Amino acid sequence: MALLLLAGSIGLAGCAGNPSVSSTESTVPTATDTHEELMTTELTWQEAKANTEKEALEIAALIPKDKITSIVQKETGVLLSCSKTEHNWNGSTSITLAEGSEAESVVKELETAARAHFTDHRFEVSSDRTIQGTFRVEISDPATSEMYLIREDDPGVIRIASGSPCFTMPEGTYPGGDF
Repeated sequence: MALLLLAGSIGLAGCAGNPSVSSTESTVPTATDTHEELMTTELTWQEAKANTEKEALEIAALIPKDKITSIVQKETGVLLSCSKTEHNWNGSTSITLAEGSEAESVVKELETAARAHFTDHRFEVSSDRTIQGTFRVEISDPATSEMYLIREDDPGVIRIASGSPCFTMPEGTYPGGDF
């Protein structure tokens, strides 16, 4: 009889759930949990490139359409070293502005829009001036080193220089050249 009660107690304890999680805590994954999983998932350079290009276009979409003539992503990028074993993919997106649009004003508007858009706190948004005095915006994820630098490149053209999170290249892959 004591054995039966002990077995029943153990069985009921298993139904009680995780004792380290309070009854008011949700077990549904949050955006933060999902982001942490992405950070620990090993990216290929192709996935890093595709995700970074997609994010650059999302940033470009924050500029009002009436201020844009064209958006062109460079087809290839390069790999830069993050460490002895990791690299990140770097590319660029150029946005040609419509006649009468002033680049610095558009970049400042983009900064305001980015602060409102990235409310999930994944990205930090900051701004400064380059050595040449050009206003620029940085949108970055300190946890993954993913970064987007936005500034006027040529007159009437805004450039988004992008860098993916770091990843490990397959053994034997030479990281030089275009990717």
